[in-house]
Amino acid sequence: MNKKKVKDKAETPNQDVREFKVGDLAVYPAHGVGRINSIESRIINGEEHDFYMMKILENEMTIMIPTWNVEQVGLRDVIDKKDIPKVYEVMEKREPSPGETQTWNRRYREYMDKIKTGSLYDVAEVYRDLSLLKLTKDLSFGERKLYDTAQNLLVMELSTVRNTSEQAIISEMELLFPPKKPEDTDDSGE
Repeated sequence: MNKKKVKDKAETPNQDVREFKVGDLAVYPAHGVGRINSIESRIINGEEHDFYMMKILENEMTIMIPTWNVEQVGLRDVIDKKDIPKVYEVMEKREPSPGETQTWNRRYREYMDKIKTGSLYDVAEVYRDLSLLKLTKDLSFGERKLYDTAQNLLVMELSTVRNTSEQAIISEMELLFPPKKPEDTDDSGE
C-alpha cells in the first residue's frame, strides 16, 4: 500500500493552485456541486499522481480530478453566501439578448460554452436568456436540455449555499419569470 503524499509534486513556482480537503464542497463545471470524498494516488503511465475523488451531489457520479489540474478543469469553491444576490441580479437583468436574433443551434453553442466555464454568473445568464425566450416561443429540444441543465446547476449550488430546499430556490427563480398573462390574447371585450 502506497499512501505516500505527493503534495509538493507540482513544483511550479508562483503557482497558487487551490487545494481542497476531504469533505470540502466544490463545483465541477457542467456537473454541479460535489463533495471531495477522498484524495487518492494512482499510477498513470508509470508516474504517481494524486486525484480528488469527487462525488456529485445530484446524481452520485464520481469524478477523478488530478490535483494539479484543478484550474484547467475549472474546479472551484461554491459561491460565498454574500454573492447570492449578485446571481439573482444577473437573472433579473432585462436587456435584449443577442440570442433572440440567432439561430437555435448558434444559441445552443454559445450557451453550452457559458455553462462549461463553471461560473455561476454565466449559468445564471443562460437560465435568464432561455427563460425569457421560453416566454415568447417554444424552446428547441437542445435549448430545453440547456435550460434544465442551467436550472439544475443554479438550484443545486444556491440551495447548498443557503442550506435550503431545492424547491424553495426553484420557486424563487420562477417568480423572476412570470408567464405571460392570458389577457394579452383575451377577446372578451367589455
